Amino acid sequence: MALGDDWPELLTVKEVAKILRVAPLTVKRWGKRGKLPAIRINSRGDRRYKKEAVLWLLGQQQSSSTSTV
Repeated sequence: MALGDDWPELLTVKEVAKILRVAPLTVKRWGKRGKLPAIRINSRGDRRYKKEAVLWLLGQQQSSSTSTV
């Protein structure tokens, strides 16, 4: 089983913070700076993050999403 196989496709701020071992505020700041793009859902504008983006930050990008030249 590879890293992230048991994660949902969209992760909450708290889930991402726990995975990356940073504070939730850091995750939000990264979103504002474009380092980790957020998806806004519902009328409150809750943030969700794609599993692939979190894996990319961890350096665990999947071979199907990257191309080698």
